[in-house]
Amino acid sequence: MSAPLIRLETRAISLPETNTDTDIIFPARFLLKIDRDGMDECLFRDRRVGPEGEALDHPFDDPALRDAQVLVAGPGFGCGSSREQAVWALVDWGIRVVIAPDFGDIFAGNAAKNGLLCVRLPADTCRTLAARADAGARFGVDLPARVLTVDGARVAGLDLSDAAVQAFGEGWDEIDVILNREIDEIRRFEDDHRARQPWLFA
Repeated sequence: MSAPLIRLETRAISLPETNTDTDIIFPARFLLKIDRDGMDECLFRDRRVGPEGEALDHPFDDPALRDAQVLVAGPGFGCGSSREQAVWALVDWGIRVVIAPDFGDIFAGNAAKNGLLCVRLPADTCRTLAARADAGARFGVDLPARVLTVDGARVAGLDLSDAAVQAFGEGWDEIDVILNREIDEIRRFEDDHRARQPWLFA
């Protein structure tokens, strides 16, 4: 279960390069780390920390952007391997929305299950939004209204189903969705199972 995502207004971080893959987002040597707490320390690690341990100049270490919850990325964001830790690390750092022209398919699937909203917009729009982010604009996301704004002006609608809006608003992961939407069917199955094979429950 993640924190609910209903509305937010925030600065945004711009990372416009193409094909930022999951190994860049979450380097492979950290894959044995499965505790979601502290995942943010691994996020873009090789872009943030040099070979001698020196701090590199990276937007995720800019104090002015520490509370940013939106990332504006380039095409192919999250391509590469299927590691779910890439999503966990972004969410642990505080990112709740990623805007890009397109995403790695598995990354986008993992994102939806972990409270990270992926917004696909045309490449020219993303370039404009990246420039606005660098200039300090405030990005707004309103899921019930299904709208993205920048400095209060509408930029785009959000193509989200009622089910998706509810899941983000409740902070439901995939298991929460099943338990909250399918619980009656689960109980009927369990009751039928007990009736057909009672010796399994003796």
